[in-house]
This record gives sequence, C-alpha cells and structure tokens, in this order.
Amino acid sequence: MELPPSHFPAGRAAAVAVGYLRYLRGGPGRGLELRALRRARRQDIDDVGHKYYLELELEDVLDKDRPVNCTAEVLYHLGSKSTAPDVQVTVQGELRSTEEADKEFYSRIRSLEKELVAENIPDSHGNVPPELEPIHLLAWAASGYVIWQNSTENTKFHLAQVKHVKQVKRSDEDLQFDYVLLLHEMVSQEVIPWELTLLWHPQCGARVSRDRRQPGHAPGSGNT
Repeated sequence: MELPPSHFPAGRAAAVAVGYLRYLRGGPGRGLELRALRRARRQDIDDVGHKYYLELELEDVLDKDRPVNCTAEVLYHLGSKSTAPDVQVTVQGELRSTEEADKEFYSRIRSLEKELVAENIPDSHGNVPPELEPIHLLAWAASGYVIWQNSTENTKFHLAQVKHVKQVKRSDEDLQFDYVLLLHEMVSQEVIPWELTLLWHPQCGARVSRDRRQPGHAPGSGNT
C-alpha cells in the first residue's frame, strides 16, 4: 500500500532507518540526518508484521551540500514490543570519507592527560562548542542504536541533548564514553534519560556495549 510521505507511521519508520544507519556509519566525523522522505509503501505480512519500504534523502551535517540517497526496509514484528524492528538500508553512492578526521579525533582523545567530561550538549541556546562536536556526533551514533532497538510502530525517538558524558580510560585500544542522553519520544512527548556506554575505534566504528533506560518525565515537570 502506497503511503504519502507525510504519513506519520511512514515518518516513524524513516526515523528507525536513519537511526540504524547512523549507528552503523556515524562517528565523530559524520552525522547523518533525514532531509526528506521521498516515497513510502507498507506491506502487511500475515502472522509476521508490517513492513515499510522507504526511499530517503539524507544529509551529513558536516557536508550539507552533498545529499545522500538510500532505500530502506523496516519490519515491525506483530505483538512484540521487546523485539527490535528488522532494518535493511542500502546507500546509493559513497559517503564522504572521515578517515583523517577520525584519526585526528582518536589521537586527541588518547593524548588527554585528564579524561574528558562534559554536560548539556547542546546548551540551552542550542550551541555546541566546536571541540565537543565530535562527542555530540558520537552521541548521535549511540542514540541511533537506542532508537533502532527500542522503536515500535507507535513511537518516534529524537536525541534532544547529551546530559552528561565522561571518558573512561581503558587498557585496550578503544575509546570509551559513558553517556546520559535525553531522548524525546515525539508521540507521547515524554523525555527519557538513557544511560549507555559507547566504545569507538577508527577501524571498528561505534559499538554500544551497555544501555539502560531511566524513568522518563513529561516536558515541564522540572526533572531535568
């Protein structure tokens, strides 16, 4: 069944696909976001679930002049809120190389005498200090994992803010960052703190090794 791109469930499926790709291909030198949902179709599969076929136009926030087209399939399983959607994404063309930026960031963090600690990214005015932009983009990648793993057909998550991040020194080659992210669930308007540990290495990409949802709150409740 063909769906208009403005159809809310199609937009929710697109958010899952972008989150999945952000986790797989995002990092300190790349931040992928949805520019446009070009086409959407839904297939109801008996005893399995609802499958969305999507045509997306994405952009890298660090390279907005070169849009990225991709196709995606998102399958929500029937009757299960604990099973992550099955996602397949095919990028058409090549993403901009981040090899040099990744190496520079890795070397800078490894050479810090004191572990990096930061909070409230972006700040209340929406500003991200340039030196923290890679940390913010890594949070995008990490949030992509949470969005993919925890979305249903009736949710739409968005990373609102990095509430806190702390680098943890390791004996191996990985960089480790312990994050507290604030995720805004657009349907219920709930703001959910999410604790997670992200490992990153230029050759291995981002991997979430631990995540835990904390009790959420409605906007304006004061529990920020």
